Amino acid sequence: MAEDLDSNYARAGFHHRIGFGRRPALILIDFVMAYYTPGSALFAGEGVETALASALRLLELAREKGIPRILTNVVTQPGGFDGGIFYRKAPATKAFEAGSPLGAWPPGLVPRADELVISKQYPSAFFGTSLASTLTSNGIDTLILTGITTSGCVRATCVDTMSHGFIPIVVREGVGDRAEGPHEANLYDMSAKYADVLPEAEVAEYLRGLNT
Repeated sequence: MAEDLDSNYARAGFHHRIGFGRRPALILIDFVMAYYTPGSALFAGEGVETALASALRLLELAREKGIPRILTNVVTQPGGFDGGIFYRKAPATKAFEAGSPLGAWPPGLVPRADELVISKQYPSAFFGTSLASTLTSNGIDTLILTGITTSGCVRATCVDTMSHGFIPIVVREGVGDRAEGPHEANLYDMSAKYADVLPEAEVAEYLRGLNT
């Protein structure tokens, strides 16, 4: 009888838990109107609605606790000159050209003056940005990830979080995708190899317990 996937992964030591660090930051990845606007090529429906609600709850908690907060979006020049291969591979990213209303924050998400906004051109929040240096210079060792989409920019940022030496914590309810299949497959893979994928309640409990 063939070994099932969970047993195979367990035998190999996958899904090992890293644990929380001492100083976290919260990141909200690409919560913009392109994913919430019917008719948009990137409209993703219910899965991203629930992710935004979860991220907003954690954002409010992080604000109360004085935990650093980072928001990302994708912004390219009209015509995509600085969008590179990503722009060519995924033409729907035209929605992120500077000035497009699809690049605006959704209702309920208004960055504060003390929150870092990173505008990127590629999937990972680290690629071509100062994020790693900012986290390091502020003594941050843990990045709590929320955002969309699970199979795209969330996963890319998750892998780079680990690769840059930070602990990635992916909030299960705080990330979303346009379909359950890629969403669950990428959560499984991130949990197996790159991050701790945890429920919102556990992450919130950790944040509440921090002395800031």
